[in-house]
Amino acid sequence: MYSFLLPKARRPRLQDSLTVPAAQEIRNREYPDVDVAIVMESTYPYLKGGVSAVVHDIVTHNPDLTYGIIHITWDSDAPHEDLYGMPGNVLWVRPVYLNMQEHRHNFSAVSAQDLGMTAEERTALSHRLFDALYALSEDGETQALWDLIGEGLNERTRRYPLWALLGSREFMEALAQRMPQLDLSLADSFWTLRNFFSLAFATLGESMPRARVYHAHTTGYASLLGAAAARDHGSSFLLTEHNLYVRDTINTLLSRNMALSVTSDDYRSFDVTPEQRAWMAWWTEMGHFCYPSAKLITYLYPTAITEAARLGTDIDKAVVVPNGMVIEEFEEKYRARQNALQHITQLPSAHTWRLVYIARLVPIKGLMDLLSSIHLLGQRGYPNIHLDVLGPTEHDPAYYEACLAKIESLGLHDQVTVHGTVNVRDMLDQFDVLVLPSYNEGQPIVVLEAMAAGIPTVGSDVGGMSQLVADDLYTPEGRTLGPCGVLTAPGDVHQMAAGIQSVVGNVETYKEYAANARARVEEFFQMHDVMTSYNEIYRALGDMSALPVAETAKHGDSLRAAL
Repeated sequence: MYSFLLPKARRPRLQDSLTVPAAQEIRNREYPDVDVAIVMESTYPYLKGGVSAVVHDIVTHNPDLTYGIIHITWDSDAPHEDLYGMPGNVLWVRPVYLNMQEHRHNFSAVSAQDLGMTAEERTALSHRLFDALYALSEDGETQALWDLIGEGLNERTRRYPLWALLGSREFMEALAQRMPQLDLSLADSFWTLRNFFSLAFATLGESMPRARVYHAHTTGYASLLGAAAARDHGSSFLLTEHNLYVRDTINTLLSRNMALSVTSDDYRSFDVTPEQRAWMAWWTEMGHFCYPSAKLITYLYPTAITEAARLGTDIDKAVVVPNGMVIEEFEEKYRARQNALQHITQLPSAHTWRLVYIARLVPIKGLMDLLSSIHLLGQRGYPNIHLDVLGPTEHDPAYYEACLAKIESLGLHDQVTVHGTVNVRDMLDQFDVLVLPSYNEGQPIVVLEAMAAGIPTVGSDVGGMSQLVADDLYTPEGRTLGPCGVLTAPGDVHQMAAGIQSVVGNVETYKEYAANARARVEEFFQMHDVMTSYNEIYRALGDMSALPVAETAKHGDSLRAAL
């Protein structure tokens, strides 16, 4: 998901200065004011599923509010087909491009002379910049850096082009004095910092349309842009962490297991290359810089707050707003599953258990591991199992081909069917168990969909899966809802095989999990409750008039306390 954010080549390629870049054309368009500007990174509305699906739910289930979408992506060649069909309350989609090819007329065309400063003033500005960076990394102070952004980057308020400082002799001298800990040559240090400057310019150098609330759905560049736009317009910044962006980008950079945690200090202590350390610091300190600007930070599940605290979030601003389902949309599938359950109960030994994997075919989703688990189950005498694989195959063609090769090498071609991209909800009633062997998840929509249809889950114990599947949940009336499946360690194919076996090997356990799956959605993950929470948050942060009391009473007290 974040691959386009990983380090690019240090030195810029040759630019065609005669072509007006797309970013410059976009800046000249008119964008009306909106209630909420949702800030996305390379997802909605040009990528289906996951966070995009959640954002579309927010937009469509709050028709009383107007929205704009700020879509951050690498360049104008990125996908730009609207895959959702924007509803009428979305007034605009505003692209923001990170690639300097799109900004060359502004970023690359300046020189140190454009600062309009003497050599002494350039020296002072250089040291002021490094002072601000150290104040952030050592003391968590953000104001000095915001002052520089206002003076030298913000399109509306800048008095000089701060990025022109990079072309000065004074900056190079200050760099040599102030950042020896990069452990890079002076030239490599310069090009690394130039990369960071270019990304900051792309994110902060253009004024954004006005909104009452800027709602970023990741830390990183979306959070940086949302925080800056809110400061620029005197409005509010709301941050939602579906997954922990800093952890995920660092683990991707280092090719680590995506389930491993990351802390604020890891970039100082990990045994990594100097360039990797610089990028780890960039993402970590970007989080430290943006967290204080958020009026509120929402998480999908409680343990995410604990992990985010190790990355520098303010837990006093944190609230849990889970994902939700319109459970009525699953009535037909739920009734079909109830009928299937009766047949399973009558003659379980004759039943072929239909397992379903629903995810992209990419390494982080763990299909290769699952194939090994299916092979193990066959060796243990479970031939009455069939796995259906649903999801896009084109995101990582090499991995897809490796999965097909593994199916053949293990002799699973009769037990595994790869469907590719399909309408999952249309097929949901055909399956007995959802299997999700991922190395990283937030609070997967696909699990909630399966639960709403009364389908148990066997999955990896990552992200918010425990809250969805395994933890006891307690209703306001004092009832306890038990688990609706089994969770295993990510990457442990033997545990996964045992987990599947424990679910399909005992019909009474299976029936209990199926009943709990539906009940957990009914009690805790209803779309109306979730969207009422978002609506009240938007109205409180944006100083908008409230909805009628009856519509917000259920969540009002807790949210007002949080705000």
